[in-house]
Amino acid sequence: MHTHWYEGPLLGFDTETTGTVCAADRIVQAALVTVEPAGSGEPPPQWEGQTWLIDPGVPIPPGAARVHGITDERVRAEGELPAKALAAIAADLAAAIETGTPVVAFRAGFDFTMLACELDRHEVPEPDWGRMTVVDPAVLDKRVDRFRRGKRTLGATAEHYGVALDGAHSAAGDAAATVTLARVIGARFPEVGGMGPRELHEAQVRWHAEDAASLEAYFRRKGRDETVERRWPIAR
Repeated sequence: MHTHWYEGPLLGFDTETTGTVCAADRIVQAALVTVEPAGSGEPPPQWEGQTWLIDPGVPIPPGAARVHGITDERVRAEGELPAKALAAIAADLAAAIETGTPVVAFRAGFDFTMLACELDRHEVPEPDWGRMTVVDPAVLDKRVDRFRRGKRTLGATAEHYGVALDGAHSAAGDAAATVTLARVIGARFPEVGGMGPRELHEAQVRWHAEDAASLEAYFRRKGRDETVERRWPIAR
């Protein structure tokens, strides 16, 4: 019996995409992984799970390919049809929802909104988003260490907490590091680690909205008319 959420099962989720506009871009790689907690003095645990390479049916922009290394030639030769891969991803998420397993994603608002748009685009039934429990280390980090200077990318945040990031910008590598990062933050900060999973999910909804409003106000003070999305983990 696990006392805290960060000690129990967690399912990591990450995507690599053609771009950053969820309503227009496509997923080219996705991963759902589990990573067991590492004991004191033990090497970082290995991940288990599945990775999907997807042929998006549209060209992958050179800038995106430079980030994740996935080319048009590769997806045409090796990629699955989107509907098939997306159905498998949705089924695995639905299974996590049924078992009450938290799903961990770094900047979850992007990955889950992208997935929701893709499921809708390909007419694949969606999991019950309202019952899903999400843990987002990006939201947690901002909550527990609000005034830290510097970048808060996955790479920078993992380095700050001493988490190894192997295979950066691959969906599985990023997802595995994100799970370990969530465990480290939960163990280190009782403010978030002491919450129940559903309580933590609802708190992150509030914290993300507060951070978005604060950032938007900052932009206004700088004369920048920018809107920051307040909805989390799905914005559509």
